[in-house]
Formats: sequence, structure tokens, C-alpha cells
Amino acid sequence: MAATTLRRTETDWPGIAFSVLLTVVIIFPLLVVCTWAFANVWRFPNVIPQQFGLRYWHDTLARADVWNALWISIRLSVTVMPLKTIICLPAAYAFARLEFPFRNVLFFSFLAAHAFPKFGLLVAIAAIFLQLHLIGTFWGVVLIQLVGTLLFMIWIPVAAFQSVDRRMEEAARDVGAGPLRVFWSITLPQAGPTIAAAILLSFVGTFYETEGAWLIGAPAISTTPVLMISFINNQPVIQYGAVLSMILWIPSFIALMFARRVIGSGAFARGFGA
Repeated sequence: MAATTLRRTETDWPGIAFSVLLTVVIIFPLLVVCTWAFANVWRFPNVIPQQFGLRYWHDTLARADVWNALWISIRLSVTVMPLKTIICLPAAYAFARLEFPFRNVLFFSFLAAHAFPKFGLLVAIAAIFLQLHLIGTFWGVVLIQLVGTLLFMIWIPVAAFQSVDRRMEEAARDVGAGPLRVFWSITLPQAGPTIAAAILLSFVGTFYETEGAWLIGAPAISTTPVLMISFINNQPVIQYGAVLSMILWIPSFIALMFARRVIGSGAFARGFGA
């Protein structure tokens, strides 16, 4: 008994070491970006900046191209999100509740599309868009972002609809409620929080989407992530890109905090139960 208790109380040093290493790998780049964003002067070989301040925040936020890119990103997200909701929620409900030919194949095709190099697929789509005169247009970027973030709006809502208590739906039908009333009063309230999280994650995914926006939208359409990459690659001062990167963290932080509260840890794994 004593030996068993001793084994149970042994410290898992390999697990702790791995956790610390993983934390450093994730946190260290974020700290570097934050430091650059608030560094007025930081020259090699100094380990820390010689001068901190908000100079580059003021300079970045004073640029017209920053506000134009931010406005374009918001417009794209606000346009794409309701379109995906209208298209994907009925499809998710059908995958979760109905039986039809090739149901499993069609469902997993959304996941399979993310198993291959995305840029090659985007190049093929760009060739089609070129023939349709959609390159360099707002609606061309809308379409490419609509395709690129379908996984969130299919996989998660399917899990939400499958987790609804069928007994409550059956009880509502037994007392005379019609299909629409059952969906509105029973199904949607139970699935709603997870669906809301999926919509929010989809909004953020559209806001941050870069490859499609660059390939289809450039040079006329420049989103905030595309502009940030341009700052990092072309500006002699790295602080512009660091400031814009920190601004981009805000919507993702809000979305992830909300999603963490409403999506259980097994939501993705339950994405397609029998």
C-alpha cells in the first residue's frame, strides 16, 4: 500500500518539463512582438530596448492605409459571416439529423479539404476567378473566404445539433408542437451557444484569413493581415508590423475566451456521431 501511494505521489518531471517548454515556445514570440510594439529604440546587441514608448502606436494609427485595411477586413467579415450562416446551418442540421446518399463522404470532404496544401487549391481557384474577372475585387475575396472557413460552420454546428436532447423534442411534439416550434423552442436554445461560438470563430477566421485575400484581392483589396505582412517585409521599421499584430490579437482573444466557455473539449471529436 505504501509503495502504491508513493508511486501515485511521484512528480511527473517529464510532463512538467514538456509543459514548460511548450509554454516558452508559445509565449516567447508573443513577448518579443509586444516588446517591439512598445520599443521606440532597440538596437543590436542590446537585449532589451534602450527606450520604451508609444511613438510607433501613434505613427501606425495615423496611417490612412491602416484604417482602410481595417475597414476592409471588417466589411469582409460582416459580409462573409451571414452568408456562411445561411448556407452552412441548414447543411449542418441535415448532416446531424437526416439520412441521405453519400452523407458520410460529403461530411468528411469538408475536413479532407484541409488535409492538403491550401495554397495549391487557392492557385487553382484563382485561375478560375481570373476568367470570371473576380481577381482584385471585393466579392472575389468574399467568395474565397467563404470557401476557406466552411469547416468551422459545418463541423461544430453538427456537434451542437447532435447533442440536443431528443427526448425533449419528442415530448414537445407529443403535446402538439409543430416542427418549427420544436426547432425554435427546444433545438435552437440547446444548440445555440455552441453555434454562436462557431459563428464567432468563423468571423475571426475570416478576419485573419491571409492567403486567399492576398492571392485574390491584391493589389486593390488589402486586408489588415495582408498589410501587416507588407509592413514586416517591406518597412525598414519592424515596429509598424508589431503594433498592427497586437491590434489583430484583440478580436481573436475575445473570440477564444467566449468559445472556451461554450464549447466543451469534446466538441470537435463529437463532430459526427453515428
